[in-house]
Amino acid sequence: MDVPTYLKGYEAQYATDPRAAAIAWFRDAKYGLFLHYGLYSLLARHEWVQYLEKIPVAEYEKLIDDFTAEGFDADYIADFALDCGMKHINITTRHHESFCLWDTKQTPFNSVNSPAHRDLIQDLAEACRKRGLGLFFYYSHGRDWKHPHGPNNDEWGGSPRPHYDPPDPAYAYGKEHNLQIYVDFMSAQIRELLTNYGPVAGIWLDGLAIPRSGDHTEFRVVELYDMIRSLQPQTLISYKEGLLGTEDFRAPEYKATEATDKPIEICTTIYPGKVWGYAAHLAGQHKSADEVWDILRNARERGCNLLLNTGPRPDGSIDPEDEAILRAVGARLRQEGFPGEQTLLPRKRRRGDVRERADEDPDHRHPEFPQNHPDEPGLRSGVEPHAAITQDQPLDDPREQAREPEDAHCPSYAKRVPQRMERPPVEHRPHV
Repeated sequence: MDVPTYLKGYEAQYATDPRAAAIAWFRDAKYGLFLHYGLYSLLARHEWVQYLEKIPVAEYEKLIDDFTAEGFDADYIADFALDCGMKHINITTRHHESFCLWDTKQTPFNSVNSPAHRDLIQDLAEACRKRGLGLFFYYSHGRDWKHPHGPNNDEWGGSPRPHYDPPDPAYAYGKEHNLQIYVDFMSAQIRELLTNYGPVAGIWLDGLAIPRSGDHTEFRVVELYDMIRSLQPQTLISYKEGLLGTEDFRAPEYKATEATDKPIEICTTIYPGKVWGYAAHLAGQHKSADEVWDILRNARERGCNLLLNTGPRPDGSIDPEDEAILRAVGARLRQEGFPGEQTLLPRKRRRGDVRERADEDPDHRHPEFPQNHPDEPGLRSGVEPHAAITQDQPLDDPREQAREPEDAHCPSYAKRVPQRMERPPVEHRPHV
């Protein structure tokens, strides 16, 4: 019996119940590295840059011609995660822009067909396997800004498409639009990820607001989950706060809502505000090592894991600012252990937000980036983005909560269209 390297120590449980073994490992893992990397990294202005600046599809896809990933060193990244005290890595295999970091046969819009000529997921999978790191695959489910048959704005909420005026000719509309073509496309891609890259620790779906805004059965998610578990029984499934309730863990952004039946992994970012992709002009404003330590303490006090994001630079290398911060946190973990575990908060106090020091202060919220993310349950434009949400609070109507006025994320930033395809120079930093 071949046991995934990241499940070393869980062999006995894996032999009888691979999924239970994976959940036990996940509870013990505590801390992981999140990587948002794609074509948006070249523009260095947030992973929602195509949406916010309404960059036409045909114009945006030209970025593939400049994608070299020359600084993306999978071995270096895996060693870095280990040095930081992390047990797994989660990477954006395909974000909302629809560019894929692997050799997918479903679309030519991928890294192998770029000047990089590389399957970055293959490289990272091998690096993680050698080191016993779990590898999670982020996958944008439902929100797609390129595929002709992805959900359109006239039928779905949750910001499925940029608000182009006139409508972008790359999309199918009306009777020509067939969502099931897109659902089949997603299923085929996830099958590729689960059959070509060895053991996968988890499929981490994003874009919850879209299926929540209408009849989610059109996305055939039950069928998708069944396929995932049939291909790799140990692969965990997450869809943010949960769509069907059969997910293996919950993955809220920034906050911890109480769940006694399954693990919680809070995902948050080292950038100020709610920025996930590389943003050059935020240099020097990232969270400090002490702030990251406090976030980690808050998570562990509530019995939650933490998935901490950094956005690799345009060449794929880890931002030196974040590298220094996260290595310092890793050194402190080796010296002191995980903070907060000796003072696990009572059940009542565990409800609500896990506050981040920088994000509690309105002055630390960068004005140019989205605050009310459409996938955050219960948040609508104009609602305080850090209002506590607990399991006991009813959500608003999902279609209403998901729909936002045009450019509600960031009106001032979205007007900066003239500079939209400018790309900052980035000096390549060799990994030594």
